[in-house]
Amino acid sequence: MHRRTRRTLFIVAGVLLLVAVAVFLRSKAPPEAARLLPESDGILYINFKPIRAFIHKKLEPPQRVPEYQQFVDATGIDWERDLDQAAIALHRMPDPNGPNGPVAYSLVLVGKLTGNRLNTWLDAHAASRETYAGKTIYSIPSDGRTVRVAQIGYDMVAVSNTPTPEQIHSIIDRHRTAALPFAGSTVLSRHYHEVPLLALAWGVGQIGLPFSESGAISIFGLSLPLEDGTTIIASVTPTLPLAGSLRFRVEEIAPNDQTAANQAGSLTALVTMARGFTAPLAPTPANNALKELLRTAEVTRKRDRVVVTASLSSAVLAGAAEEENSATSPATQSGQGTSK
Repeated sequence: MHRRTRRTLFIVAGVLLLVAVAVFLRSKAPPEAARLLPESDGILYINFKPIRAFIHKKLEPPQRVPEYQQFVDATGIDWERDLDQAAIALHRMPDPNGPNGPVAYSLVLVGKLTGNRLNTWLDAHAASRETYAGKTIYSIPSDGRTVRVAQIGYDMVAVSNTPTPEQIHSIIDRHRTAALPFAGSTVLSRHYHEVPLLALAWGVGQIGLPFSESGAISIFGLSLPLEDGTTIIASVTPTLPLAGSLRFRVEEIAPNDQTAANQAGSLTALVTMARGFTAPLAPTPANNALKELLRTAEVTRKRDRVVVTASLSSAVLAGAAEEENSATSPATQSGQGTSK
């Protein structure tokens, strides 16, 4: 073999190795929409495309309120059809009684959402506009808050209702470096590696939100001590085969082992009580889904971590979705109107 041929083979092998490494790293990286989110207390992510495929039933569109129908007519965007991914950053507010309430939000939405018609709608409803890094940010008043919206890519929209524009500026800045597979906020870098592979939806971050004045949630008299510093890692993952069922998993990282032990005991008792309460319920699709979740629920603890798992079959999930859809479909609504 000629020296030039060997050199060419080495170069090709090196390039293929680099491509393989890049593909591997990309598969382990958080979704781009989540990587664009600003610093926050928590992150939620939902991939709607496989969820729609998982239900695998054609559902009729629900009855739309007039305001939403006007938005669809003006922009051509139907969130139920065109939204493929949603990444949401949760920002704890220092004053829970302020205009934003206890939590403000920053979102990156992905799908068939952008275009001139959306720009026209935003421009018509905006109280002011700002140009930042070549992107137009529209500020729209809403219930005492300001909602800022910007189209940041051919299929991406950024939205934030935080008191200042800092968060939407951060999303735009991160969009420039989106090719870096492990870029992202502190919450993402700390906890995403614990999210199960192939999760359709997940959430990570610290609770620390004012659920109650005592800092704990009380259900049926059982106190769930979700204290400041408690971290939650939640996920929804399909089982194999993909048409089988969805596995729900919520992991709490408590401040210490004793808190975790108390939490595990409270959750176990709560699941047992809930099974008893739901047993007499009528066998509707929604009730069947709830019963299946409770029947398959398991609570385990290891040191400072408490894990709750449950599963839901695709057939039961599709039945519940179809029931909810039929309850609000135009045909149902018109039928009810006729019977009166």
